[in-house]
Amino acid sequence: MERPFRLKSHDEARSLFGRHDDHLKLLEKEFDVKLFSRGEDLVVSGEEQQVMKVGHLIEEFLTVIRSGGVLKMHEVLYAVRATKDNREVDPSKIYLDRIEVSSKRQFVTPKTAGQKLYVDAIRNYDIVFGIGPAGTGKTYLAMAMAVQALQRQEVSRIILTRPAVEAGERLGFLPGDLYEKVTPYLRPLYDALYDMMEVDQIERYIERGIIEVAPLAFMRGRTLNDSFIILDEAQNSTQEQMKMFLTRLGFDSKTVITGDVTQVDLPSEKRSGLVQVQELLKDIKGIQFIYFTGQDVVRHELVQQIIKAYEKIGEEE
Repeated sequence: MERPFRLKSHDEARSLFGRHDDHLKLLEKEFDVKLFSRGEDLVVSGEEQQVMKVGHLIEEFLTVIRSGGVLKMHEVLYAVRATKDNREVDPSKIYLDRIEVSSKRQFVTPKTAGQKLYVDAIRNYDIVFGIGPAGTGKTYLAMAMAVQALQRQEVSRIILTRPAVEAGERLGFLPGDLYEKVTPYLRPLYDALYDMMEVDQIERYIERGIIEVAPLAFMRGRTLNDSFIILDEAQNSTQEQMKMFLTRLGFDSKTVITGDVTQVDLPSEKRSGLVQVQELLKDIKGIQFIYFTGQDVVRHELVQQIIKAYEKIGEEE
């Protein structure tokens, strides 16, 4: 079976084919088809079912390119693997969902079906839990949604918080005053923020209290109205801290809680609040739990393999 495509320009062909035709080579390898190109004509040849799958992917990729998107190798790789696994994935719906942030980085997009589901949940629910391994974009996408909400004046401030617990270390052993002690724990939140906004704007917002970055303990006794609140590394919150945090939510506010239940650094006698809350709140309407897997990892390909290896150990124990 053959399926022809007529491309609109040499630039479109270059975007579709990838550097050194890497996108085409990947499609040929993974689906056992042949792709022939001459100028602006492209033909897919092979067994009917495989040609249909590749044809669908090419249609989706062209939709992304023709809508102003930039097709990257890891995006092509994700779409190819999802299609091979017979997962229903429409790359254009994922890669063209643009979260507008600022002039520094015009927009952020989800990279996987799981990330798209997460972004949609944040749009539609006031409390969203994003649970899964590192590299799945839990914190980064939540930050992008918070920045967009602030830019659109949907909220008046962003509050970013984390438990000050890390790999068995205690604050008392760190040098400096309280601010200097907790800053290392909050650094990942700052990193995501600085990737989306200009430094001087962030500093102005922090000085005016429009953006607040603080340890989880500092949330006690507060009611957070008209705010976008992100609790990061929530697996290191205790049950009491999780209850305290969730009851801070005020009017016209939205909160996103992220964490990885396989990376709990609490003392053995303390149960993670993130572990408990999944069972406790699972039937409450208006609260959404999104679970990420290794398929949602958008870091180096080896990170996916490492996560799968650890997941296998967990299943055997």
